[in-house]
Amino acid sequence: MLIVGLTGGIATGKSTVADIFEELGAYRIDTDRLARFVVEPHQPAWEAIVRSFGTDVLAASGSLDRKKLAAIIFAEPEKREILNKLTHPAVRALLREELACARERGVGIVLVEIPLLYEAGFDCEVEYVIVVKATEETQLSRLLSREILSEEAARLRIEAQMPLQEKVARADYLIDNDGSPAETREQVEKVWRLLRQECFHD
Repeated sequence: MLIVGLTGGIATGKSTVADIFEELGAYRIDTDRLARFVVEPHQPAWEAIVRSFGTDVLAASGSLDRKKLAAIIFAEPEKREILNKLTHPAVRALLREELACARERGVGIVLVEIPLLYEAGFDCEVEYVIVVKATEETQLSRLLSREILSEEAARLRIEAQMPLQEKVARADYLIDNDGSPAETREQVEKVWRLLRQECFHD
């Protein structure tokens, strides 16, 4: 089984690329989904977050108020580090469970979407890394169109991650998502063919 990590900068179009890989036949694991699960009310990570950040980060339902929490962690890097330390081990444990299940099912190629792959040290969980890139102008435009943010807040989110150029330099495969959907698909299909050769060669 070949385990491939998919990462990139915020708003570079990782989900769009992952959709295409899944359509082509990849077994897809989205760590954002795992991250949402581990912070559900009364999960250990949720309890740890409430102890560290207080009940102000909770909605009336008891679930995390993601907008309040995001405002805190993107403004204060030390708080973001605390949150990561509280959630990443639980996400990693769930990821390993899902990978074990995929292996038992005889899956050939697993695509794991991990936005903070390098920042959180998840690159040791995968064999190859695909980085999705776009210009900062494109990232900013996409962020402002999909979320109610000031330009300053949007830039803070971009700057909170490892510089995209550094991720690009460490990538095994690169998808440039600044062009048309057809151009993006063509690149994904090329990488998919290479991964299949890697996975199924004798």
